[in-house]
Amino acid sequence: MDLKSGYPWWAIRNGLLRAFPPLQRDLRCDVAILGGGITGALVADEFARHGHDVAVLEQRDIAWGSTAASTALLQYEIDTPMVELAKRHGEAAAVLAYRACAEAIPMLGQLAGQLRGTGFARMGSLYFASRRRDVGDLQEEFALRLRHGLDVEWLPADAVQARYGFEAPAAILSRLAATVDPYRMAHGLFARLVKQGAGVFDRTRVEAIEAAPRGVRLRTTEGHVLRAKHLVLAAGYANQQWLRKPVARNRSSYAFVTDPIDAGVLGPLRETMLWETARPYLYMRATDDGRLLVGGEDDAIDIPARRDARVDRKAHALMKKVQKMFPELPLQPTFAWAGTFAETADGLPFFGPHPQHGPRVQFAMAYGGNGITYSMLGAGLLRALVERRRHPLAELFSFDRIA
Repeated sequence: MDLKSGYPWWAIRNGLLRAFPPLQRDLRCDVAILGGGITGALVADEFARHGHDVAVLEQRDIAWGSTAASTALLQYEIDTPMVELAKRHGEAAAVLAYRACAEAIPMLGQLAGQLRGTGFARMGSLYFASRRRDVGDLQEEFALRLRHGLDVEWLPADAVQARYGFEAPAAILSRLAATVDPYRMAHGLFARLVKQGAGVFDRTRVEAIEAAPRGVRLRTTEGHVLRAKHLVLAAGYANQQWLRKPVARNRSSYAFVTDPIDAGVLGPLRETMLWETARPYLYMRATDDGRLLVGGEDDAIDIPARRDARVDRKAHALMKKVQKMFPELPLQPTFAWAGTFAETADGLPFFGPHPQHGPRVQFAMAYGGNGITYSMLGAGLLRALVERRRHPLAELFSFDRIA
């Protein structure tokens, strides 16, 4: 299944950065990683940096699936507000999740700094009330975050207008967010792995997985066999094909990017991403070359042909919403696209083994609006599980919470 429609900006901007060979022989390794997107890259990097021999298999070209369609807003803020998460799992668990995501932002920045051209930049995040009736819930959210030490500022309507130039009843400003080019970052991590002797193979489809007490055996459609002590399934939404019962629902999100906009016109949007309380929510952020990237209009369509047909109409709807907020901005979409993503009931990811496959098969399901942040956390969590160490997020991100 195609994971994206239209012309994703990262793929257009960067092209095919590097070709990786398909797997053409039998192979052995410590940790096999199925999936060559940004999640697979972060997981592979984590294991390789700590002495594990890794091999990565991707059925498409590297980073050409959902990673190429990602809008890459790096936030500690989860799609499920902290208040709602506390109601579901308890306040301690909600705080743990938010604080962990906050710690992941500088970790991603440090990793991006070791690579070239990732476009990583620290930004603020403005979470604004879409309607007046949302203000009460937003105030409750602000109070809970503030009580637990997160760096947030409350902005009433006049402050939103004065600082950002649009009308909203209120907003929470967080100074801990960032942006990145996920396509270049994935390619940079994989290129470094190859230099270090790891195997990275694209256009390699796995047709069978056999897990045993002492290892995992993968067989490709070409008949080659990869034997590993452990397997990490990091194939995005496609991970669910390896489960009898789905744990998330597939959705599509739509986006467009403009031509570069003069810095004076772009104003505070150069350094602050915006998103709203409405669901599905509108979001926007600047790119490192001064374009405005806008996303939203999510729907339940995951049939490629139907999604393809909606891209232009959805981009137009997004443009109209932003134009209403910022009439002075030149907003003609230059490229527009859509991508499939998966969404869990509580907005949290799944990392770890599933009872169906046993302890040698680990899932990396970084589902939700901040999948890259989750992937950074999940990489360390999975390494801890493989090395039989305790990890504070193991229970919260496990499949046990839906058992």
